[in-house]
Amino acid sequence: MTTFTLAGGCFWCLDAVYRTLQGVTDVVSGYTGGSMSNPSYEAVCTGATGHAEAVQVTFDEEVIPAEVILDVFFTLHDPRQLNRQGADVGTQYRSAMFYTDDAQKAQFEAALDRAGEYWEGGIVTTLEPLGVYYDAEEYHQDFFAKNPGQGYCLAVALPKVNKIRKSYGKYVLAS
Repeated sequence: MTTFTLAGGCFWCLDAVYRTLQGVTDVVSGYTGGSMSNPSYEAVCTGATGHAEAVQVTFDEEVIPAEVILDVFFTLHDPRQLNRQGADVGTQYRSAMFYTDDAQKAQFEAALDRAGEYWEGGIVTTLEPLGVYYDAEEYHQDFFAKNPGQGYCLAVALPKVNKIRKSYGKYVLAS
């Protein structure tokens, strides 16, 4: 099993998308890249902790290639938006990839190169060493499935889930 830690806006969207893919065995929403120990959602939302809302995606590379996990990441959010995704604004919504070692950093760099062929304009996604990862509060875990009628889920997360279903249908779990 392989785990990638990725931040690309609100973690609810990343969580929702990755849970639809075959070979993904776990998705944990959380916070990383900041300076405060054990941050709460409320503290992270202020932008003062330096943390990004992120997900840790654990997957089986024999079922879904690492490249697909990373390409999905660059398909589901706009990596050209600095410290924001749409109406979500702040450093906690930055586009970032948190690597655990040099090999993972190289995988992430290759994904950035591939994304550069797709996205015109400068990609602002950062590569950062993974420090401490703090799981988000339980109500954030699998938020989309628990709250399918919630406004944000309908307006923001669902279109991203549908986009990935269409673009990566070969890897999507049967409904």
